[in-house]
Amino acid sequence: MHLFHTPQEFIAYRKSLSGTVGLVPTMGALHAGHLSLVQNARADNQHVITTIFVNPAQFGQGEDFSAYPRPLDADLDQLARAGVDAVFLPTPDNMYPRNYQTYITVDDITRGLEGAHRPAHFKGVTTVVAKLFNLAQPTIAYFGQKDAQQVCVIRRMVRDLHFPLQIAVIPTMRESDGLAMSSRNVYLSPEERAGAVCLSWGIARASALYEAGERTPLALLGAVADEIARERLASADYIALNVAHTLAPIAVMPDADWGRGNMPEGDAPLLVSLTVRFGKTRLLDNAVLPYHLNTREGLTQVLGAG
Repeated sequence: MHLFHTPQEFIAYRKSLSGTVGLVPTMGALHAGHLSLVQNARADNQHVITTIFVNPAQFGQGEDFSAYPRPLDADLDQLARAGVDAVFLPTPDNMYPRNYQTYITVDDITRGLEGAHRPAHFKGVTTVVAKLFNLAQPTIAYFGQKDAQQVCVIRRMVRDLHFPLQIAVIPTMRESDGLAMSSRNVYLSPEERAGAVCLSWGIARASALYEAGERTPLALLGAVADEIARERLASADYIALNVAHTLAPIAVMPDADWGRGNMPEGDAPLLVSLTVRFGKTRLLDNAVLPYHLNTREGLTQVLGAG
């Protein structure tokens, strides 16, 4: 497995390759969810490139950039065993040299959800992902469903800027009790970890209501909110319902007036998403409704594809 630290080394390596290339961008602290992206890339492509870069541009003031876990040796061992061909490991100075001035912004779909709580976050995400696309020139880039708004934003950027690549959306990997795998789960105390299953339980309740024919936005969100309210250590930042294809807002709690959007016609797929705090740790989760669409094929077809 080749390791590269500078853009110049990485560009030279990429020029030496022929055939299809799968790209898996990460911030490290890898778990089975990341490895599922690698496995999909390995199955689809002749070459697989992973990047590990804790991107300072997507962390806001007071967020956990300095404390973000960086178990590099363990990460590289996992990637080597997964059959990755090369890993790009830039430093912040490599990616944002002195007097760096160029950023990419995507407008409407970054304003709600995470964008409302982390105003500069997506400018950092789109900028670094665009740079990685330019450097790696992938055939297919792989992203996880758990960061659903990020998927939608990146797909919008790819369409608007005519990046010649495909985006594959891989379903969220979960622990045996249903908790979505996340690098931030290590921050949870044992008691918080036990209570964190309330996110997936809430989504399951909303999904069951949807399958039973419920289409009232606040009833679907209320089912999620009830599960979060049962957990004394949990505090929801938001619980939201959006159109899965476009991320157009339908409703959000606790501000039920936000969006005032309409349900899409013809039972078009929905995205139910939430962010919940346990102490200083923010956990994200989501699902597409109807639930049978939470597969690679279904997610790639509908999530942010409008």
